[in-house]
Amino acid sequence: MVDQKVGWHRLLRMKPELAAMVEENEETPLVLAAEQHGGVIKYATAFLATFTFRSARRHDSLLTAIAMLQSLHSEGRRALPEHVPTSHLSPTDRKLIFGQQKTDRRLYEIATLAALRERLRSADIWVEGSRSFRPIDEHLMPRSTFTTMKEDDRLGLGVGSDVAAWLSEARQVLDFNLKRLAYRARAGKLDGVRLEAGTLIVTPTIGDVPAAAEELNAEISEMCPLVEVPDLLREVHDWTGFADHFTHVRTGDAPRNVSAMLAGILADATNLGPKRMAGASKGISAHQIGWMRTFHARSETYRAAQACITDAHTGHPHSRLWGNGTTASSDGQFFRASDRAAKRGDVNLHYGSEPGSKFYSHLSDQYGYFSILPISPTESEAAYVLDGLFDQDTILDIQEHFTDTGGASDHVFGLFALIGKRFAPRLRNLKDRKFHTFEKGDAYPALTNHIGVPINTALILDHWDDLLHLAASITTRAVVPSTILRSSRPLRRKASWPRRCGNSAGSSDHCS
Repeated sequence: MVDQKVGWHRLLRMKPELAAMVEENEETPLVLAAEQHGGVIKYATAFLATFTFRSARRHDSLLTAIAMLQSLHSEGRRALPEHVPTSHLSPTDRKLIFGQQKTDRRLYEIATLAALRERLRSADIWVEGSRSFRPIDEHLMPRSTFTTMKEDDRLGLGVGSDVAAWLSEARQVLDFNLKRLAYRARAGKLDGVRLEAGTLIVTPTIGDVPAAAEELNAEISEMCPLVEVPDLLREVHDWTGFADHFTHVRTGDAPRNVSAMLAGILADATNLGPKRMAGASKGISAHQIGWMRTFHARSETYRAAQACITDAHTGHPHSRLWGNGTTASSDGQFFRASDRAAKRGDVNLHYGSEPGSKFYSHLSDQYGYFSILPISPTESEAAYVLDGLFDQDTILDIQEHFTDTGGASDHVFGLFALIGKRFAPRLRNLKDRKFHTFEKGDAYPALTNHIGVPINTALILDHWDDLLHLAASITTRAVVPSTILRSSRPLRRKASWPRRCGNSAGSSDHCS
């Protein structure tokens, strides 16, 4: 129809004009938000009057702005003072707010409240007396404990305490590796990688399973007998004793009725519930299953049982055919929810318009799952990569970890370097990635298109103890890594120091 009435050629010629018209008429998010100013201020007045905010920065412009707004609301004044704090605002917001003859109070208040929201999320500002919005230091190991460990050289991290020595070594390693990369790229000595017009192009790998392997797989599958799931659970328990880890919440005793315990596990896994599970089981009542689920099935007992199975799998000689248990990978899987569960699910348009839940799983190179984390479908997977490596109780010693692009961020690169493990994600659009270097970009002319902003060594020097404190808190399990990563805006924002330090500290390990 469009082709007949308008014509594709004519439509394509008009595309630049249409794009310009849209850009000219498109309102900024701040202006759109300010349209709801009346409703927002009804709640903001009570909100600002109720809480006391604290900041990690001296003479924080945002706190000064908040105090000024509190005074305006309490005194009922409408006009802003002649001079107001502005350094917490972006250049674009300043232009909108102060671009007219008279300062726009609506825009100023909305922009200030938005800045407060972001700073609360990053824990750069916290609420006095709050358990949720606390300063980052309160999540970490006590500062005195960290100082003692550092003085006794017991941090056990991937970097030393001497920041000057580490920076010197990192500078040399990074420079050597970038020059070697540039030389190999120019000489065509990189397998599967070519240099075109100053851009590195990586040839995609294609999986190729031999036909003989497919035939062997089918033959082996036919040899395996069909087993009922309850019988399989019982057999795995006989091998590993995993059900004994579902201890009683009060006495700590192992389950006396193992069959009922296994039925309860299967009821959880299939969402059947005790009644329907009892109907599908022989000699087990709904009361017995409900009792086991109530007093024996908890998150910590599931975790212990899972670790038991993983350790038994790791210790089996056949697992060595796949790997030695020192590398692992992780990825998320989305499950759509229906009926009552849909009300508790979230919608991520990447997976469609239906609500659901997501599980982020860690798998060893021996094909043994050692961590499965329930997360929101709207959350970044990168925040949970380190959780699976440290918040688990198996005997695995993972030294190298793989993810897809969703599990990678500058923060994750930086923390892996600090804790002494290797992070090796499989990244899409690699040609658009930038190397951060100590030297200027012209030091590596063949890689100019891939050189980003320089590493801020002054920032690393200023916050080296903070970085060591964070890394040591993770390795000693004083803090769950996602607690910090979720509050430090790891993917796109640059307002707080953890992003910059993660970006810089991790760059040498990433680029090498």
